[in-house]
Amino acid sequence: MAHEHDHDHDHEHDDEHNDPLADEQAVEEARAEAEADARRRLALAQIRQYPDSALRLVAHEVTEFDDDLRRLVERMIALMHDAKGIGLAATQVGVLRRLFVFEPDDGGPRAIVNPTVVERAKETENDEEGCLSLQGVRVPVDRVKNLTLEGKDENGVDVRLELDVQASRVAQHEIDHLDGVLIIDRTDDEHRKEALATLRPRVVLR
Repeated sequence: MAHEHDHDHDHEHDDEHNDPLADEQAVEEARAEAEADARRRLALAQIRQYPDSALRLVAHEVTEFDDDLRRLVERMIALMHDAKGIGLAATQVGVLRRLFVFEPDDGGPRAIVNPTVVERAKETENDEEGCLSLQGVRVPVDRVKNLTLEGKDENGVDVRLELDVQASRVAQHEIDHLDGVLIIDRTDDEHRKEALATLRPRVVLR
């Protein structure tokens, strides 16, 4: 379905047909879009895809907060951004450490190491979720609406976050990854079958 303002653009292009500046801008936009698409494909190629066995492994507690950990966090944030994701767990890049990255608010990306849910709301909400490791799949999943998360950042500093609906959902999704649990395990039978049918033909990432 087209956006309502698409027709306006048609008239704009008629007026700008002989405008070199407009042509140059269109070329730049197309180049930027192509570069973003290439970065996304490259990022997804570095993220473990179902049925990779790493996605079913349980991550280990992090005990050393060193440069190696900080480099891992930087790499995961870059991959999350390039893949157009909103969260990424270490197991998704084949690293069995209990940490994930996400953007809970406008303050930018955060790393949560050894995350623990210390408080959770009783109220739940059912909504669709996708996953960078299950391309082409979106299934409904029940999650608690709000929770409080504790852990440490990549420098070993204590962190406590009170998360609202969206950030809470992302955190629960990523913690599941650290326990080897996927969204297809959390959804109903019908959607699980549909998801598996979508995933089954995927031999290589295209």
